Amino acid sequence: MRVQSHALWALIATLLLWGERAPEALVADAAMRGDVAEVETLLRSGADVNAAQGDGMTALHWAAELGHAGLAETLIAAGAYLDAVTRLGDFTALHVAARAGQGTVVRVLADAGADVSARTSTGGVTPLHYAAASGSTDAVTALLDHGAEADARERAWHQTPLMFAAATGRTEVVRVLTAAGADPALTARVMDMDAREQEDRADQRRQEELQRRILMARDGRAPERRGGYGEPTGARQAEREDSARTAQSAMMPSRQDVNNQQRDRVPSSRFSHAQLVGGYGGLAALHLAVREGHIGTAEALLDSGADINQPTVGDGTQPLLLATINGHFDLAMRLFERGADPNLANDANATPLYTVINTQWIPKSRHPQPADYLQQEVTYMDLVRTFLDAGVDVNVRLDKQLWFTTFGDDYLRTDRMGATPFWRATYALDLPLMQLLVEHGADPDIPTKKTVRPRFGAGAIENVETGANDPSGLPPVPAGGPGVYAIHAASGVGYGEGFAANIHRVVPGGWLPAVRYLVEELGADVNQRDHNGYTAMHHAAARGDDEMIRYLVANGGDVMVVSRRGQTAVDMANGPVQRISPFPSTIALLESLGAVNNHNCVSCE
Repeated sequence: MRVQSHALWALIATLLLWGERAPEALVADAAMRGDVAEVETLLRSGADVNAAQGDGMTALHWAAELGHAGLAETLIAAGAYLDAVTRLGDFTALHVAARAGQGTVVRVLADAGADVSARTSTGGVTPLHYAAASGSTDAVTALLDHGAEADARERAWHQTPLMFAAATGRTEVVRVLTAAGADPALTARVMDMDAREQEDRADQRRQEELQRRILMARDGRAPERRGGYGEPTGARQAEREDSARTAQSAMMPSRQDVNNQQRDRVPSSRFSHAQLVGGYGGLAALHLAVREGHIGTAEALLDSGADINQPTVGDGTQPLLLATINGHFDLAMRLFERGADPNLANDANATPLYTVINTQWIPKSRHPQPADYLQQEVTYMDLVRTFLDAGVDVNVRLDKQLWFTTFGDDYLRTDRMGATPFWRATYALDLPLMQLLVEHGADPDIPTKKTVRPRFGAGAIENVETGANDPSGLPPVPAGGPGVYAIHAASGVGYGEGFAANIHRVVPGGWLPAVRYLVEELGADVNQRDHNGYTAMHHAAARGDDEMIRYLVANGGDVMVVSRRGQTAVDMANGPVQRISPFPSTIALLESLGAVNNHNCVSCE
């Protein structure tokens, strides 16, 4: 027992010693405290100037961090290593000084011969990148004066110092860099999200196959195959594994190459989330400044010759479109005033007119800048009027759902591929905007496009085509055919199939006014069927909207219509999915009008 106690105390003593700083790091400790006198005393006594603390920080690193130029000169004179690096990241003292924006120390180190091209091991970042992000023009100028490459690329995303400065809103640094020859047209790396997803799945299957072989060799049996979320099995799985491609590795593929890959790989009207994203990245400095809403920085880049209409390499998004997507309406107006083209669209065929409407009404819980649109002097209606007065095409349709809105799509079960600005305004019940768009030539009869099937399996509607499983009596709708019309958007599409009420943002009290406008002024058919066979009656019932049901009936609405899934209007009011409560008054109203109740309340089980 005594031996064990002695061993325990010995272990504790050892741990305590390990927790103390080694004596050799006394100079670094004093420098960390900023105690110049103590550093000088230690150096005179022969202490090691290059002794590092546990994380590799030397006294010179601390002089750089704290901005003590005099201390740095003293340490260098005492033989401090300029190329000493930290244990994590390989940061030199010059990296540290640049990141802290300590311009005077940066010049001291550079004058002494510190490597201005040194790179960290975490991303291959140079001191000029960090100086640019810090906003210190003195640090940036000192590095450039000593030969730092203005367009050096870090290794993770191939971003330049100008991109670092643009993303952090360092306007004066942008001016210094561009005056030194930094190229604002350079773009960052692009990641092909679909190719990467396929490669990841192929890797997963290779791991599973290896596990299967190990278990076969050990137990004589293979494990049961368990497919991942949305993962194909059987022949389709093998087919996808054979077709999986290596993720894109070229530093700057052309936008045309990315687009060609997407067209070759994506079947019409059928997209996974990775395919919706497509090419991720490929932003230039101006895109980064615009994305973050840095107006002054964007102006400085334009003054230096940046292309105001330059598309991103990843998905062809121009600066004006990017500004509207992120709710920077003031910046969007300034870009327009400086010549940005509001007719340009990205690879999803989204235009600034559509995205400014979408940004105003997008669910804010997942919006890139949740409150930025509330802090603008320019309103979304200001931008809409500006674009319309400029003669933009008001009937442009989305070629695919916008990937950054899929959170709403998950719950609303309403794919917006093919939507026009008018459809999106109607979806928000924004009657003044609907009227304004019609005045400028919007076609209210353009629906969304039907997708092959919903991307999300749990609780999703099956798009039944024909046969015994389709009691609606409707002809099949091909992929890319008519999907959801404006009257469905205005009556509550998605409420009976998902959890739209949780996040769907609409004009309060706008349901009936929007439908009345569509029916009485634009001639919408109250019995128009969407691609799943639902009418406005179904969607109104799914929300328990008795007032709208009475209005639809008064205007010829059919309460007996049956959807492709066999659902009557009563079924939509009677808890058609889990956790959607029935609406007793709506059920009674519809039954009194002759609608059939199949008594299939899923949420009542």
